[in-house]
Amino acid sequence: MRNVYSVGQVNHYVKNMFTQDYFLRKVYVKGEVSNCKYHTSGHIYFSLKDETGTLSCVMFAGHRRGLAFRMKDGDKVVAGGIVDVYERDGRYQLYAKEITLEGAGALYERYLALKQELEDMGMFAQEYKQPIPHFIHTLGVVTAPTGAAVQDIRNIAGRRNPYLQVILYPALVQGEGAAQSIVKGIRMLDEAGVDVIIVGRGGGSIEDLWAFNEESVARAIFECRTPVISAVGHETDFTIADFVADLRAPTPSAAAELAVDDFRSVLESFHMYGDRLQRAMNSKTELFAAKLKAYENRFQYLSPESMLREKRQYASELEECLRSSMEQKLTEKRHELAIWIQRFEGLSPLRKLNGGYAFVSDSDGHAVTEISQIKKGDRISIAVTDGVIEAVADRIRKEER
Repeated sequence: MRNVYSVGQVNHYVKNMFTQDYFLRKVYVKGEVSNCKYHTSGHIYFSLKDETGTLSCVMFAGHRRGLAFRMKDGDKVVAGGIVDVYERDGRYQLYAKEITLEGAGALYERYLALKQELEDMGMFAQEYKQPIPHFIHTLGVVTAPTGAAVQDIRNIAGRRNPYLQVILYPALVQGEGAAQSIVKGIRMLDEAGVDVIIVGRGGGSIEDLWAFNEESVARAIFECRTPVISAVGHETDFTIADFVADLRAPTPSAAAELAVDDFRSVLESFHMYGDRLQRAMNSKTELFAAKLKAYENRFQYLSPESMLREKRQYASELEECLRSSMEQKLTEKRHELAIWIQRFEGLSPLRKLNGGYAFVSDSDGHAVTEISQIKKGDRISIAVTDGVIEAVADRIRKEER
């Protein structure tokens, strides 16, 4: 009876065999780079080939810090890492942790060893990094007195701030005695009390840049009390000085821009803030002027003088209203009186008298309305329109109705 295994079991078994092989735990392979692809995730996928075969390789993003150059097809490199099986595809590949250009391997090994040693000592730790101050007055530069680097720094610094003082220490940046010259320049500018120091040079090979990988230069930068910006090589070049410095610039030109604030932009910012402050003050002034006017109106409304004026006005209106009411009342009463007068005139004895009637009263002044009130011989008074007739009743005659 034969044993039958799944694909996954076979792949897992092979992977265990690779894992148990101590030789494959750390191996260095040299060859020519082909099919090199930088993935968006940060991983690098490539192959190493020679005249005998091809080996698939990958460098994960976490190990790219140790890559000092941008790898491309055709590069002759030495890749160090682990050979292991990718179980899903059932194929083995080299998981690279470090890659060096062939021929610079020994020097690069020295670079990696020193980098690891200084990193373990904490010289790259972020808590030791000093902030780069704004609006500096003096800028120290440690670089070669001739070349594009110093000219770029001078031009950019002068353009961004024409009032800035640039102090150059002309150092050796390559060859024998370069490291000691750079260390001396850093210490002299630190003692001079400049605000920021730029240490750098243009790009080159690992041999050309080696002075900035020396431990003495790294310690001088770390011990410097003045903030240091490292500007060594081009964007893809990393040196020990870059990791120790307070700030790393990809190029000397970028270092000048990072160290020197743009004087014109500062002035524009001042003008912008001044305009904003003026608008804010005008807005506040208008707001408080409106509030003051409102309080003024309110105080005028609540002031005793205003209240007296209002009461006086109210009293005047009441007086006018009372006068108008009285006149209307008098008019009504006059009209009513005229009606009563007309009524009374209709009942007036004088009108009766004017019509030929007379008013008869006895000697006591009582009105005589019946013959029974008078006896013959009684004295009576007869009132007519223009006087009174005194008479004696001579004869009394009763009239039948």
